[in-house]
Amino acid sequence: MTASAEHKASGDQKGASGARIVWFEIPADNVERARRFYRALFGWKIELFQGMQDYWQIDTGAGQEGLNGGMMARQHPHQPVVHYVDVPSVNQSLETVQQLGGKVLMPPTAVPGMGYFAVCQDTENNTFGLWESDESAK
Repeated sequence: MTASAEHKASGDQKGASGARIVWFEIPADNVERARRFYRALFGWKIELFQGMQDYWQIDTGAGQEGLNGGMMARQHPHQPVVHYVDVPSVNQSLETVQQLGGKVLMPPTAVPGMGYFAVCQDTENNTFGLWESDESAK
């Protein structure tokens, strides 16, 4: 598990009904396709950042404690991003990921007494994690 997942698993950030993250920036080969994917999966608002021609602001949920991020055209072939997103159900989110054209790279894994995580790949070949808080996880 990465440091981001450990931070989530430690309970430092409480989950909520919104799909929240700490911070991120997503590179995309096809920005429009990536925008559609993330809007459909998490309900994020993704709009061109005011005053910029090639950078989109990602609003993860007005009024929530989660931070916002950005999306831009991929600058080089190996430009990575990994972020853990708090979801109500890892299993339900994995189904949606696959329906939207994404892939499951690591199936749900329990972190005993804390919750579950899984690692996925989006339509732009970016890796991201899903986190579900659940103190009864074994």
